[in-house]
Amino acid sequence: MRKLTIAGIALATAMTAGCATNQAALDEANANAASAEQTASNAMETANQAVSAARSAQQTAEEALAAAQAAQRSADEANERARRMLEQASQK
Repeated sequence: MRKLTIAGIALATAMTAGCATNQAALDEANANAASAEQTASNAMETANQAVSAARSAQQTAEEALAAAQAAQRSADEANERARRMLEQASQK
């Protein structure tokens, strides 16, 4: 009977140790999951900032293009005026 009691205590101790090990593994897995979630959140924030910067750059590029097109139109008009002036001068 004494051997049976000792065996029972040993079994209970082993099971408790196993549960503690399982709990430690669960705690570590939860910590890893939380870390992965934070990393994903940081990556999403970085991606959102990159999208915002890209939109801003696109807006700036569109404004620069519009200014360049306006300058081209002005240059074309100036060239046309100069051409007409040269024609008039050559006819005199």
